[in-house]
Amino acid sequence: MNKSILLALISALCTVSISAQEFHIGAKAGVNLTTIDGGFESSKAKTSFHLGGLVEIPIMDALSVQPELLYSSQGANSKFDNDDMIRLSYLTLPIMAKYYLWKTLSIEAGPQLGILLSAELEEQGQVEDFKDITKATDFGVNLGLGYKLDNGLNFGTRYYLGSNINADAASTTKIKNSVFQVSIGYFFN
Repeated sequence: MNKSILLALISALCTVSISAQEFHIGAKAGVNLTTIDGGFESSKAKTSFHLGGLVEIPIMDALSVQPELLYSSQGANSKFDNDDMIRLSYLTLPIMAKYYLWKTLSIEAGPQLGILLSAELEEQGQVEDFKDITKATDFGVNLGLGYKLDNGLNFGTRYYLGSNINADAASTTKIKNSVFQVSIGYFFN
């Protein structure tokens, strides 16, 4: 099923980009401030990063669609021991609707599919893989702001809240990624 969702998203993105008259291709990178909500009361925010590519496709004068393909490092740190942490790595596919309030300032919202690449728990210097008890996908929603200069340089801030990633069917605990991102990017055309 996950492959079907991914194939449908890629097909939709290709169709939209082919039919668009004008689009802008770019790259972005930035800082993630991540936590895991639910089930981890002893966790605190972890600083990590994201990077990847994007395409902005104008739909109307003030409205654009911006699909992205990003590597995103996420997780949480322990409140009690700074060396203990949860590390999650995702290939994320956000599809943002961007509405320009002014020529340079936009508000953004849209869904995101995250494909789990790795899941590790580090405690007292020992690393344990826990990918088998973490769902292979994370589906959630983004809200944010963007600022784009005429020279192609752009800046963004975004908040993402994911779905339950706990794959333990016997557990009633819902565990969700919570990510605050600040990024800088550049449109090449």
